[in-house]
Order: sequence, then structure tokens, then C-alpha cells
Amino acid sequence: MKAIILVGGEGTRMRPLTYAMPKQMLPIAGTPMLERVLANLAAHGVDEAVMSLGYMPDRFLEAYPDGVIAGIRMTYAVEPERLDTAGAIRFAALHGGIDDTFIVINGDVITDLDVTRLLAFHRSHGAQATIALHPVEDPSRFGVVVTDEQGHVKSFVEKPSREEAPSNEISAGTYIFEPSVVNLIEPDVSVSVERVTFPELVSRGSLYALADDGYWLDTGTPQAYLDAHLDILSGLRPVQLPPEVMDENWIHPDSTIAASAHISSSCVDRECVIGDGAVIVRSVLMPGAVVGDGAHLSDSIVGPHGRIGARANLSSTTVVGAGESVEDDAVLVDARIGERR
Repeated sequence: MKAIILVGGEGTRMRPLTYAMPKQMLPIAGTPMLERVLANLAAHGVDEAVMSLGYMPDRFLEAYPDGVIAGIRMTYAVEPERLDTAGAIRFAALHGGIDDTFIVINGDVITDLDVTRLLAFHRSHGAQATIALHPVEDPSRFGVVVTDEQGHVKSFVEKPSREEAPSNEISAGTYIFEPSVVNLIEPDVSVSVERVTFPELVSRGSLYALADDGYWLDTGTPQAYLDAHLDILSGLRPVQLPPEVMDENWIHPDSTIAASAHISSSCVDRECVIGDGAVIVRSVLMPGAVVGDGAHLSDSIVGPHGRIGARANLSSTTVVGAGESVEDDAVLVDARIGERR
């Protein structure tokens, strides 16, 4: 089974972390997000994929020079210009020579979706395309899908207001497509699958959808990125690539932790240094991060080789970019250190 992985976005909501690397390469408990996404596809029989690249493509090529990620053989399709979601799908499908039913997945969505069930539903209904759905409390940030009892899509509303949303079931970022869908996408221009391709399929009566209540998380914001870690640490989400969690912490053995430091519900990656009396709560330290004596971090993210000064206090989803420094005694609340204006 083949898949197309969409990873072309610039990850603007995750800045400043995404100045240094694509969002899908950010680690989640020591493993790149992309590998955690692909592990679920591999578990459902996907063995080949085309990765649609746009932003920092060389980072992916450098990280996986043998072209294999989570056991899946990869072909890389680098967009010559931004083509939006449908344009990227068309470009990747043609580049990868896809000529049979295929899966499309957003590379920043962590999910335990039953892809085998979704594929069986797609085939049994003779669909041209099928969307995986997931129920959410607030659908205003997503594409909302309205179906009949047979799963036939009646309408597709992209990012409605919360009050006007016709349903709480949103497009979960995983689709099953027949090759004929590619022919509907205008070539060599920017085309949105949500705003153009899906409405066209609705008008043809060939778009279906199936709800799935498995684990699902759009990791597009710093808080969601933290949540992805906390869900693993707490055991809410068992994963195919499990870290060695102890006392709801994951601490890489190559890091140096002062005996008087306190760490709770946090991930500390390789080669980090945490000083005397430091307190780390519900936070993520990426490789090489340094936390000074007496510093206090809660609900915060420190990028690779970020440095937190002594007695500094970071809270409320503060993000420190790669190689950035926070001064001694600084107090930061919901801050972005290293973000360019």
C-alpha cells in the first residue's frame, strides 16, 4: 500500500522552533514526530510512500539518507513552488508514479487511526475519496464534515465559527483516494483540497467519510506539542516506538541532572544539563538544552542548545528557540524567545 505524506508547511504556529527544523522533525519523547506518524501507517501495511516536501527539504534528506522511515520506503517530491494541499498531492502522486488506491496523511497529525478499517469502508462503498473523521469539542479550527447515515458526505465546511458549525466531526487529516482524484486537480497551480477538491467530489456524489474515536492530536501549536509528550508520559497513548518512561518522566541517559533538581511529567532529551535546585514541570527540553541553578520551568519548551539562566522562571507555554538564551532571574509567561518580528 502506498501513501502520500504532506510535510510542506512552514510550521508558523510553532515558531521559533521551526526556524531551525521542519515541524515534523521536532522530537516527541526522543523520536522525530514524523517517525511517530509513519509508525501507525506501517502497522496497517503501508510499505511505500511519497513525501511531499516544501519547507527545508534538505533536513529530511539528511536525516534519512537511505530513504527509509519507520520501515517505509520513501520517495521525495520537492515542490518547485508552493502548491497548497491538493496541488501537493497531485505533484507527489505523479512524481511517485502512484496508479492505485492510496492514502494521504498530514505529517503533523499524531493518530492511532484504524487505517485498515478506513480502507475497507472506502472500498465497500465504491468511493472516489474517503475522509477520516474525528469528533472535537471546538471544530472552528478544522474542516467540518456532514454525512448521511451511509457515510455519504453531504457538505464540507472549512473552519466555520463554533456557533455555525453544522457538526463536531472534523476532517482528521487522513484520506483514501482513488487515482482518478488526481485528474480533478488543476496542474501546476496552488489548489486547496479542503476548499476546492472536496467540494467538487461532493458535487459528484463520490466523497464518503468515516468517524474514528481513536487517539488523535493536531500538533500544530506549542500547547498541542506539549500535550503529545504528556499523553505518552501518562500512558494515555501507548506508542509503537515507546520511550523508557520512569515516574512519568523520560530522561535521556546522556543528560546530566543535578541531584537536587526536581523533574515532573517532563521529557529531557540527550546531552541536556540541569543545575542544582532547578524545577522542571510538564516541560520539554530538546537535545543540548541547559537549565541553570534554581531555574523553574513549567509548561514550557526549550529548543536544541537553548540556555536558561539561573533562577529564571518560565511558564504558560513559553518557547525558547534553538540556541537562544534566557537571562538569569528572567520571568517569562507565554513568551516566544527567538521569534523574528
